[in-house]
Amino acid sequence: MAAGVEAARGTGQLAGRVIVPGGPHPDLPPRSGGRGEGSPPLERIRISYGSHPVPDERSLQAGVELLDSLEHIPPGWPLLCLISGGASSLLVQPRSPLHLADKMAVTRLLLACGAEIAELNTVRKHLSAVKGGGLAQRAGERDILTLALSDVVGDDPSLIGSGPAVPDPSTFAKALSVLDRYQLRERVPVPVRALLERGAGGAIAETLKPDAALADRLASAVIGNNRMALDAAAVAAARLGYLPIVDPEPLVGDSAAAARRWGAYLASLPRQGRWCAIAGGETTVVVRGGGRGGRNQEFAVALGEGLAGEPIAALSAGTDGIDGPTDAAGAFVDGDSAARAAALGLSAAAALVANDSYAYFESLDDLLRCGPTGTNVMDIKLAVRVGSSA
Repeated sequence: MAAGVEAARGTGQLAGRVIVPGGPHPDLPPRSGGRGEGSPPLERIRISYGSHPVPDERSLQAGVELLDSLEHIPPGWPLLCLISGGASSLLVQPRSPLHLADKMAVTRLLLACGAEIAELNTVRKHLSAVKGGGLAQRAGERDILTLALSDVVGDDPSLIGSGPAVPDPSTFAKALSVLDRYQLRERVPVPVRALLERGAGGAIAETLKPDAALADRLASAVIGNNRMALDAAAVAAARLGYLPIVDPEPLVGDSAAAARRWGAYLASLPRQGRWCAIAGGETTVVVRGGGRGGRNQEFAVALGEGLAGEPIAALSAGTDGIDGPTDAAGAFVDGDSAARAAALGLSAAAALVANDSYAYFESLDDLLRCGPTGTNVMDIKLAVRVGSSA
């Protein structure tokens, strides 16, 4: 996105900063800048690095650098805010008196309990000095256009990347209700609970609201979303000789349950002919075990149980090339996966209980490792009929 802006701007005046995953970290190997293969180097937009899906010191420093860059933009210059999925973790500035450790703890708790991205970002916005319109407030009296790649169902700009430069209709009370839904109010750090309770009681100013005067200077547009990815996949499937069948409803909720529903849907499709079923969305995982994996790998494990013996091969993957805290984007599964796993002494049920889908598919050599794609428009599921049913 940043490279595209530089190319579109040509020789015109331009200054800015982009935050991408990776960069130096004492406990992690170096990663690419995340701009994608073939992207030209940036010349006028400087790069900062952050962490995803849980923020760390890099994300905090990136927030400092971004806010500092605002001080060097000439007065009156309009701002272009480029937002994609992951921005909530990459850009961090805790609301006083919170610290980075508080934000990290809340993020981990919400991710582990299976909270949906809309719920997670509702809480994040009220713990941040830059989310929920906070960046727009820090930018002063400027016109700001947000262009967003959506990683949320419904494409609400206030939820994409937690909306740093768009108004926020949610409230402190709503953020507290999310914690209560997952019985987290007493488990989050004390400063987090105190801040949200004070805010709900009116002792702390709310996030930027749609009826605020500043909101009149803010505009936004979603320039990429999951449906666009699904439509592109359908075009590619047709080109390869498959009949594309796109599911219009997003897959949401628990990953394993959603996989079983989609498996039943695949079983209802024609038993003859070459077709490619395509679906998207963003499911969740409740972490109960100590294994490794991500929502797409868990989806694939559960899907494999229903595909046993069927002439169907499927892929569940994140469009950003990253699934949970792993180096895989997702995993492949087909009608032989369950039998191959059993031959190795592996159990799909045990992998789901232990949240250890990564080890399951690593043993099968069926992980998709493509690296960061440079974009993020939720997840995509593909299933192709590869032969005749018995």
